[in-house]
Amino acid sequence: MERLIVLGTGNASVTKCYNTCFVLQDEKGRYFMVDAGGGNGVLTGLEKVRIPVTEIHDLFVSHKHTDHLLGVVWMIRIVGQQMQKGTYEGDFNIYCHDEVANIIKKICEMTLMSKVLEFFGERIKIHEVSDEEEKSILDYKVKFFDIRSTKAKQFGFVMTLHNGKRLTFCGDEPYQEHCHQYAYRTDYLLHEAFCLYSEKEKFKPYEKCHSTVKDAAELAVKLEVANLLLWHTEDKNIRRRKSLYKKEARAVYKGGLYVPYDYETIDL
Repeated sequence: MERLIVLGTGNASVTKCYNTCFVLQDEKGRYFMVDAGGGNGVLTGLEKVRIPVTEIHDLFVSHKHTDHLLGVVWMIRIVGQQMQKGTYEGDFNIYCHDEVANIIKKICEMTLMSKVLEFFGERIKIHEVSDEEEKSILDYKVKFFDIRSTKAKQFGFVMTLHNGKRLTFCGDEPYQEHCHQYAYRTDYLLHEAFCLYSEKEKFKPYEKCHSTVKDAAELAVKLEVANLLLWHTEDKNIRRRKSLYKKEARAVYKGGLYVPYDYETIDL
């Protein structure tokens, strides 16, 4: 069975959960990781869900913001150390657009030991992807697309799972109409929801290029989405987040609805 394993569900400023990132697991037990959060909390997350770093061979980085990218440096550090010890088999493939690729290389050059950097290009490979480019990852055809963010260049992706269902990741900003072909009638729409609509004056999501739960739910209705997954949220009422967000979304959207906590697993 294919599964989505959640490592983090919060926005950049959270302290009661980790920044949004996740892992897709195929039926063979292989992993495709998406973003890595803002620090070495990604290692804690992988440990919590019992995925060894040595089993991660494919990682997509959506954009350069710290809450998505800095954990990548920790992943590279640990992978490089395991390669050094001879306990990491195969290559570590990182997929991202050109700007992110350059930033990752620069940060690693400035912060990591030369023994890790020696693996760059040989076994730690950065694959630059462009808008509407398709890559084969874990036997999936993954098509990347530019979400046309006004804050920082950012890519999402769409893929068809081995069970025939389609999954669309829109990054951490609201859906835009040019992404219609990727999101319309998708089986799983992974979409940000910064806060409840009822708390928009408190959290001011629109000023940050984010949306509310109600906005995302109305979008899912418009796009005829089968299942909606909401994350990249605030964390001020983390214990009640799931019930509160589901209540607001359910007022307009009747499809499959997920508001996961960190470390939850969703069967796809």
